[in-house]
Amino acid sequence: MHTDQAANHQQPYQTLRLAKLAYYDIADTPAEHAFDQISQLAAAIFNVPNAGICFQAGEEIFVKSQIGLTWPVKNDESVFFAAAPILSPDGFDIGLIYVADDQHKQATEKQLNMLKLLADMAVEKLESRIAIRKTFRAYDDRLHVLIHDLKNPMTTILLQSELLGRIPGGDEKAITIAGKINAQSKKMIDNLNGILSNARKETHSFKPKKEKVDLRTLIEEVKNNLDLNIKGKNQTILIDIENPAEIFGDRDKLKMIFSELIHNAIKFSPVDKEIVISHQTAENEITIVIKDFGVGLTTDDLEKIFLKFPRLSAVATRSENAYGLGLITANALIDIHKGKLRVESEGKDLGTTFFVSIPIK
Repeated sequence: MHTDQAANHQQPYQTLRLAKLAYYDIADTPAEHAFDQISQLAAAIFNVPNAGICFQAGEEIFVKSQIGLTWPVKNDESVFFAAAPILSPDGFDIGLIYVADDQHKQATEKQLNMLKLLADMAVEKLESRIAIRKTFRAYDDRLHVLIHDLKNPMTTILLQSELLGRIPGGDEKAITIAGKINAQSKKMIDNLNGILSNARKETHSFKPKKEKVDLRTLIEEVKNNLDLNIKGKNQTILIDIENPAEIFGDRDKLKMIFSELIHNAIKFSPVDKEIVISHQTAENEITIVIKDFGVGLTTDDLEKIFLKFPRLSAVATRSENAYGLGLITANALIDIHKGKLRVESEGKDLGTTFFVSIPIK
């Protein structure tokens, strides 16, 4: 392969790798004690004074943990140096965990294998933190949308009570009650506005950004972003949506919804299986159907699948991490779009089908 061809081949990987690093929100952030513990374990396993964890974004190295020598540690014949790559679950090389000493020594195979396990522990921390963070954000957004919707009836009560209190010749007792209702309504609206004001400061906007989104194109993007996961299990994703499936919604939130659901289908489907994505259109609603031929769900599973941390019989086919938060995150974001998420399965090992119904406008 020519140099320019190799560079072009690497470009999509590098772009996705940097996106993964940004997703973890790990670059240019302070060191953390949780990662120091992993570095200390690495130093103890190799009986060396120096160890650390670092992540690479472009030409920059971000040290997340450091025991002993500062990075970069020179690797030559007079210095002992061993490292294991930190790989995301979908195969992106985002950093490394290393050990070093100013005395030459030989690492055993067992030590190197343990270093790889510590690298996996670092990724596990990143993944679990992001899963929890996404869920909190989705539920916060949903709560703020509900609070915003609650303002409308409260404003109506406020105005009606004010009008009731101004009726000429009205009953004195009724006017007093109307005044109390008016005061409490105003206080409640002020409290709701305070909550929403803080929400806007924290997240700029909690409401869905309404724009025209072609779900077919968006799902293609999600599929491309999950390409390494798909190839890792030699699976096929068939997007059986011939025409544009356009709705008005929040592109980022919609992308997160379908990322969670398609990734879920990949995890719970065996090697070489197909995942089929189709759609149904009603009067003012589009339903995206995600059907896999994987491990399936029992009747008991179906009853609790949208609960937090559900104990399900379904197990990821390659022991991929399943925190029990992806589906409730997707469900919360679908709820923000006034949509519905439902699931069907004929039983164990008979596959699962998710239905995402979202209003067109």
